[in-house]
Amino acid sequence: MTTAPIQLWYWPTPNGWKVSIALEEMGLPYEVKPVNIGTGEQFQPAFQAISPNGRMPAIVDPDGPDGLPLSIFESGAILQYLATKSGQFYAKDARGRAEIDQWLFWQVGGLGPMAGQTHHFRQYAPALIKDQRQIAYGVRRYTDETHRLYGVLDRRLADRDYVAGAYSIADMAIWPWILPEHQGQNIDEFPNLKAWLARIGERPAVIKGKAVGDELRSNLAASGKAAEEARKVLFGQRGR
Repeated sequence: MTTAPIQLWYWPTPNGWKVSIALEEMGLPYEVKPVNIGTGEQFQPAFQAISPNGRMPAIVDPDGPDGLPLSIFESGAILQYLATKSGQFYAKDARGRAEIDQWLFWQVGGLGPMAGQTHHFRQYAPALIKDQRQIAYGVRRYTDETHRLYGVLDRRLADRDYVAGAYSIADMAIWPWILPEHQGQNIDEFPNLKAWLARIGERPAVIKGKAVGDELRSNLAASGKAAEEARKVLFGQRGR
């Protein structure tokens, strides 16, 4: 019996990359359902039916645990589900799962939001706000907090190759969010993190998963009317 592929409702963002990387690493068949966040497709009923929060990514597994379709939103929950389904990259014992989970949730609740705000204030806000003095505090606040979080990771990786022992979904969750060139960080200040970033970036499944949807990307930080409209949609400045 042939199982239908998992539907990956997706746009190429760090949260989207987590799941495309995981699917590649686990060898699970999937098909991409692009959701263009620059044109507001994330607010369409078809997507919000499976992702009520209207954020990337979401999946629909036609072959859920009870043999019926299952939809999941929130990238951390998706990673846990896929790891459990595949039996890969997740510890079998409670202690090992707790070790992975705490770093997975650290990314979801800390690194992702803080680095995301850093990226917003440094990359997008200058095109949204004419008075640059209004964004100066945001740039400083979030850049400094991202620097602190990079330091947490660097210390964690001082005596290990991966954040929770063996390579796991915690690494897959964190890796796409380490974007020093967009977050005002000097990666050379964090040698352990730099080595980990390169180590994971060399994995064939990571390379393939990160490339999913490259052709879909648009530059929301660019100038021009189309980019301006995309930013208004993405950052909630236009009614929906």
